[in-house]
Amino acid sequence: MLVRCAVARRLVSRRWSSTEVMQEAATTTDYVDLEKEIMARALIPRDVVTELDKYIIGQDGAKRAVAISLRNRWRRTMIADKALQDDIHPKNILMVGPTGVGKTEISRRMAKLTDAPFVKVEATKYTEVGFKGRDVDSIMEDLFSASVQRAKKIAKDKQQDRARESAIQIILTKIAPDNSPATIEKYRKLLLDGELDDKVIDFTVSVEDAKKVKMDDEKMQGLIIFSEMKPKDEKGKTKKMTAKIKEARELIENDELDKLIDTKQIQLDAVKLAENHGVVFIDEIDKVVAPANNKNADTSGEGVQQDLLPLIEGCVVTLKDGTSIHTDNVLFICSGAFHVVKPSEMIAELQGRLPVRVELQALTEKDFYRILTEPIYSIIRQNQELLKTEGVDLIFTDPALRRIAALTKSINGEMQNIGARRLVTVVEKIVEDISFEAEDYNGKTVTIDVDYVEKKISEIRKSISDPMKTIL
Repeated sequence: MLVRCAVARRLVSRRWSSTEVMQEAATTTDYVDLEKEIMARALIPRDVVTELDKYIIGQDGAKRAVAISLRNRWRRTMIADKALQDDIHPKNILMVGPTGVGKTEISRRMAKLTDAPFVKVEATKYTEVGFKGRDVDSIMEDLFSASVQRAKKIAKDKQQDRARESAIQIILTKIAPDNSPATIEKYRKLLLDGELDDKVIDFTVSVEDAKKVKMDDEKMQGLIIFSEMKPKDEKGKTKKMTAKIKEARELIENDELDKLIDTKQIQLDAVKLAENHGVVFIDEIDKVVAPANNKNADTSGEGVQQDLLPLIEGCVVTLKDGTSIHTDNVLFICSGAFHVVKPSEMIAELQGRLPVRVELQALTEKDFYRILTEPIYSIIRQNQELLKTEGVDLIFTDPALRRIAALTKSINGEMQNIGARRLVTVVEKIVEDISFEAEDYNGKTVTIDVDYVEKKISEIRKSISDPMKTIL
């Protein structure tokens, strides 16, 4: 992969030539529609924070920062002066705070609000060019892959009805005794009603689709592949198969769907999605920062920072397949605990490319209680819904929840502070016996009160006093 400097970036037009844009709307995805869908979700900052509050407790400063970044992307598209628009770039963010306080979740939820391409990477996985490890440019490979999946999903959603009808027509030609309208209509009704699901038919699909079939898939049991296998690398080759209509219909529909999708247009749309709406979250950025007084620091760490500079500033990255991605408008969010080092010990150039800096606070006992009770998909609700599938009605009393919050805060103080992740461990320990013996509680209501929590606390405290500390 090649990286050209940001200065050269401005000499390259961002517009695709007309010869690169497919005109057939019925068989291609449309980037304009993709962008409209993403921009339609560009909520005002206050609404973004309100939405994030449904999943994440506290950390208002970080929520405000990502909300403003999200809105600024929409504002940029509204500027009529295209030259000015091209000169406005995202204000990259540096999140500083201990582990388990919501840094990753805030970024992930922000990207999900707009359904924008999002990748999370860890800075420790990358090394300076020339050292063993991954090249930082592979970040864009990951982002482009996420963009392709997003563009492909949109395209398939548009063509799903056509592919479904096409699959029905193909099956009807194989099972109907004649082509008269009355016969076709009769067999169509039988097919749609599922009365022909067990009938076995012969059909053909592309080699690529045939490779997707898993013989151990419960839905595909009984599928027989009896023709000779075509070379895997020959495009356009087909494979004869035999299966019940219930399984064959899905395979044929997927095959027809692939025929309706223009892969070149998908790639073009994915490039634009990555460039204009991509979000890259780089975690553990502090792990590649060496203390100023450490003479034995890993030299590769500073090299990673140097390699990240052009990527975050804005450059052109050429992927392995030859695709070029401009990173100017990709939003980069870096985060780290910075326990051992300080943000000011990052190389100066990288600090300058992360102008928005927010500090996330360690969680308090009150925060832990709110995490248990306020998010719409709280840990408590997750456990309740899991046990409900086995007929167990699990109830936590409010005093029990407050005791769990206090215990979590206490354990984090006595051991390594892992934030809300400790809360998951404590709750799992408390419901462990109930979850293991769920069948014995079928049809019953199980109430976890303070006494039950206190009983489990004694076990947890014992594990803390154990030098091995194996449980928590």
